[in-house]
Amino acid sequence: MTTRTRTTAMTLAAVVILIAPACGQSNVNQGSNASSAPEAASSSAAPSAPAAATTATISIDGFKYTDVTVPAGARITVVNNDSVEHTVTSDTSGAFNVEVEGKHKATFTAPTQPGTYPFHCTYHPSMHGMLTVQ
Repeated sequence: MTTRTRTTAMTLAAVVILIAPACGQSNVNQGSNASSAPEAASSSAAPSAPAAATTATISIDGFKYTDVTVPAGARITVVNNDSVEHTVTSDTSGAFNVEVEGKHKATFTAPTQPGTYPFHCTYHPSMHGMLTVQ
C-alpha cells in the first residue's frame, strides 16, 4: 500500500511539474493579448468624430454646470466636484439622464440629433446647463 501511495504522489508531482509552466505561459499570452487589444481598439476608434469628443466634459462646481458643445453621439464625461450628488437630466424627455455622486465622474452619450439641449439637476432645481450637439 505504501508503494501505491508513493506512486500516486510521484505521478501527481510529475503532472504539477508539467502543467505549471503551461499555466505560466498561458498568463503571459493573455497579458500580451490584452496589451495588443486596446491598441487595435484605439486605432480603429481614432478616426471617428465621436472618439475625438470623448474628452468633452461637463464640470459641476459650486452647484453650477459648465456648458459644452459636442458632435452628435459623442461620449461626455461629467465631473462632479461638489460633495453632493447631482444629475444631468435633459429637459427634453428621454434625451439623457445621468446621476453623479459627489466627488465622482460619470459618462453618457450625447443625442444623435443636432440641436440645443437644456438640462437640469433633479435634486437641485436651480441648477441649469446647456448641451449643444452639432
